[in-house]
Amino acid sequence: MTQPRQFVIEADGGSRGNPGPAGYGAVVIDPVTGETLAEAAEYIGVATNNVAEYKGLIAGLKAAKALVPDASADGALQVRVRMDSKLVVEQMSGRWKIKHPDMKPLAAEAARILPASAVTYEWIPREKNKHADRLANEAMDAGKRGKQWEPSASTASLDTPRSSAASALPPVSGPPGDAAAGAAKARAALASRPAAASPAAPQAGWGAAPDLGAPATFVLLRHGETALTPEKRFSGSGGSDPELSAAGRHQAECIARSLADRGTVEEIVSSPLRRCRETAAAVAARLGLEVRIEEGLRETDFGAWEGLTFAEVRERYGADLDAWLASAKVAPTGGGESFAEVARRVSATRDRLTTRYAGRTVLLVTHVTPIKTLVRLALGAPPEAMFRMELSAASVSAVAYYADGNASVRLLNDTSHLR
Repeated sequence: MTQPRQFVIEADGGSRGNPGPAGYGAVVIDPVTGETLAEAAEYIGVATNNVAEYKGLIAGLKAAKALVPDASADGALQVRVRMDSKLVVEQMSGRWKIKHPDMKPLAAEAARILPASAVTYEWIPREKNKHADRLANEAMDAGKRGKQWEPSASTASLDTPRSSAASALPPVSGPPGDAAAGAAKARAALASRPAAASPAAPQAGWGAAPDLGAPATFVLLRHGETALTPEKRFSGSGGSDPELSAAGRHQAECIARSLADRGTVEEIVSSPLRRCRETAAAVAARLGLEVRIEEGLRETDFGAWEGLTFAEVRERYGADLDAWLASAKVAPTGGGESFAEVARRVSATRDRLTTRYAGRTVLLVTHVTPIKTLVRLALGAPPEAMFRMELSAASVSAVAYYADGNASVRLLNDTSHLR
């Protein structure tokens, strides 16, 4: 029996603005020698990252098919697609539903190019996808000049040498859809069947502990900066509802990329305030998910203190501020919410969401007080612990909630995605 031709496809797409000027790149590689067999790239106008990534996948599959005249015949071709888009890998592997209307026709087009049995998908870190990434950026650069990408002008293959690529590429084998993506590994690690010989890896990140069952895991994202954030002004739910600043929008894009690389978020829930909705929208566009609004995740109403700095509140309402700092039951001047009232609201919201999302990983895009409250309650800490936590703009924390009522704080104030 004739052995199938084996190729590796690396594909990527990008958007400078999301949506913004976008392009894709794809490269077909010989898995034995590491030789580049074909390249494709194109500027596609204004589009989202996810659309550009799917376009890159389609171009890579078409380029591989063009190299084998009878590629559509069963057994003629075996392709391993490697991408740093967890969304595309998981959706094309059939593990994630395709909800976004822009993604559905692109995924269907990709699925029609080659027989399903001929293609497997693997997630790789961005640093291992440099060739396709460089092609995508060359295409966007060309579009900026009002031109299209030209193979003769490309230096992507020169900038990403393949001298040791062959040994780095895994063999193209295994059943269809058996990708080595991170989510697949996680599910395998949590399977009830004991592993044969390999020792268990140490628990890390916000994954579930296999002996406690699958928790509802809340990935707690504080919104990106607004104009009030660097000035350290009280900005709650009773003020001006500011939008993200330019710095805040950049932070939102950074966390969106980071969460896409991690690939564990399954749902997104946001505070109704504008800064959270804008942060959530950036992540949702990257992950291809919808955003559910939850009123209970809004920030504290700081009453007459809204828009003021701590020093200004001290000067104008010194006695009220001292009382507020001394007791969680005291509300800010002018009819705001006390921390005790916020804790009751946040606790009720937590209970609803843990029931709704049992066993799932959910991104909650919210504010300082709700996040600190969730962490404090999970730790069983007193109210004064609220003043002993640092929580930066666009930081990530995580708490897992188990069916037996226990909670585990897995992460606090992580800003590594911003560096």
